[in-house]
Amino acid sequence: MKKLLLSTLMASALTLGANAQDDFNKWSIEVNGGFNKPMTSIASGYWTPTLNIGHADLGVRYMFNEKFGTKLDFGFGSFSEASNSPSGSFSTNYWRANLQGVANLGRIMGFESFTRRVNLLGHFGAGLGQVNPQENLNAGFNDNVYNFIAGFTGQVKLSERIALNADITTILNGRQTTTFDGSANITPATMPNPSTNNGYFGAGAQWWTGTLGLSFYLGSKSTHADWYVAADKYATKEELANQIGEIKDMLKDSDGDGVPDYLDKEPNTPAGARVDSHGRTLDSDGDGIPDHLDKCPFAPGPASNDGCPVEEVKEVDYFKKAINEGYVNVYFAFDSAKPLGYSASSVSYVANFLKKNPSVKLEVKGYADELGPEDYNLKLSERRAKAVYDQLVAAGIDASRITYKGYGEDTSVDKKSADARQLARRTSFEVK
Repeated sequence: MKKLLLSTLMASALTLGANAQDDFNKWSIEVNGGFNKPMTSIASGYWTPTLNIGHADLGVRYMFNEKFGTKLDFGFGSFSEASNSPSGSFSTNYWRANLQGVANLGRIMGFESFTRRVNLLGHFGAGLGQVNPQENLNAGFNDNVYNFIAGFTGQVKLSERIALNADITTILNGRQTTTFDGSANITPATMPNPSTNNGYFGAGAQWWTGTLGLSFYLGSKSTHADWYVAADKYATKEELANQIGEIKDMLKDSDGDGVPDYLDKEPNTPAGARVDSHGRTLDSDGDGIPDHLDKCPFAPGPASNDGCPVEEVKEVDYFKKAINEGYVNVYFAFDSAKPLGYSASSVSYVANFLKKNPSVKLEVKGYADELGPEDYNLKLSERRAKAVYDQLVAAGIDASRITYKGYGEDTSVDKKSADARQLARRTSFEVK
């Protein structure tokens, strides 16, 4: 039992980060603005500024975990000519709406090993948009397009609620009909009829954006997934050593009855005494004589007769009474089908009774506490019943005289009490 408790408590200490998904915020709102640069298609003679100020985007992002997420964003702005453009002016408005996947490259590549304030995100997705020239041949034309988008976002952590963003993104428009300057149609040489084929030959228009902005983190946790480091939730070697030392102290068993001192309500039990799960000496028949000194532990009698009744009694009647009143049980540790040492002697009592009463048949009834899924507990209770059944058969009892069944969870005890749950982890016996 000590080994079982030690392993359980150590496992709890080693898995402090098991619920990491609940330790960080997942939502953020992103606001960015900056420049754009249309690359192709631009009609001959139309030039665009290297950095054209005129783009903004808004987005909402959700992180599934600290490494991957998704975002929905909306971008809009306008293109215009360079001051020295030889062919004249143009002005073209646009908008785009995209659904993108997001990868927290900083966490994936382990940035936390050298910085906790700088991060890098990658994003890729697709969406819809519109190009709307305001001048030249196609002025007023709403050119509907689809697009693919990809980019990188550098981050600087300003606080647990705000981060500064610097993003560079490329967008590839598909089925765009007009050039970005609005002065010409996009038509491949193999399509001689631009009135019917304009733009319908794939993704051939490309442009860039570069922005600065802010991410605002939402949620009740202390940090966001962008900056969450799972390793921070695990104990150090020194902390684990201290915890293990404390656990070992807790598991001392001064009287050697198999129940550690911190659970033992009778820490000075005599050697060889049968005890319950709280380390208290058992007196199954309530005659004031503990079982280990009582020659008839299930039949009350005076001390002068070694605990046996003076009158001749039928042992089977007292055995049934002891069963009905729950004095003969085999107890188990949490999530285990192996009988605990302090209760295994109950199997010997049952085996001896069956040998003395060859006409009696018996059912082994398994139970579990209410922790865990109900289906799992039903199977666990059956394994416990089967384990005791196997011990009785091994003790020489004919298998045809014994049946076993798992009855699942014992709901008669207070599942909030650890002591009550221990009493529920048992097998009982029923004389047929």
